[in-house]
Amino acid sequence: MSIAEKEIEIVEEFSLFDNWMDKYEHIIEIGKELKSIDEKYRNPEHEVKGCQSKVWLHSYLKDGKVIYEADSDAIITKGLIGLLVRVLSDEKPEDIIKNELEFIEKIGLKQHLSPNRSNGLVAMIKQMKYYAVALNIKQ
Repeated sequence: MSIAEKEIEIVEEFSLFDNWMDKYEHIIEIGKELKSIDEKYRNPEHEVKGCQSKVWLHSYLKDGKVIYEADSDAIITKGLIGLLVRVLSDEKPEDIIKNELEFIEKIGLKQHLSPNRSNGLVAMIKQMKYYAVALNIKQ
């Protein structure tokens, strides 16, 4: 499934909810479903800078595609990184680098996040793209 197809799927999922309390609950569920990151990556080296909560992110290449693993100590933030992992993981580095992640705007996420969470979301995306660039160079 391409990034665009995953984004469409998420937009359709979020359209099922009438209000933002239900959407937040869905984000929390996504966080609960996120596979825990290996303890060895829960360190300052893998911490995403710019997030109010602690977010750890690890990536590696498998068959030419980037695999992301992530975790957070805050449940909504864990759901946000879970959404990003869902969309960007198992994709080619160049596809991750050029993608604009339109689903964030389409589901209204940015305008419903606090400024701190919104800044954290931007930091998470930036870090994921940075890892994609680094892994693309290694290929």
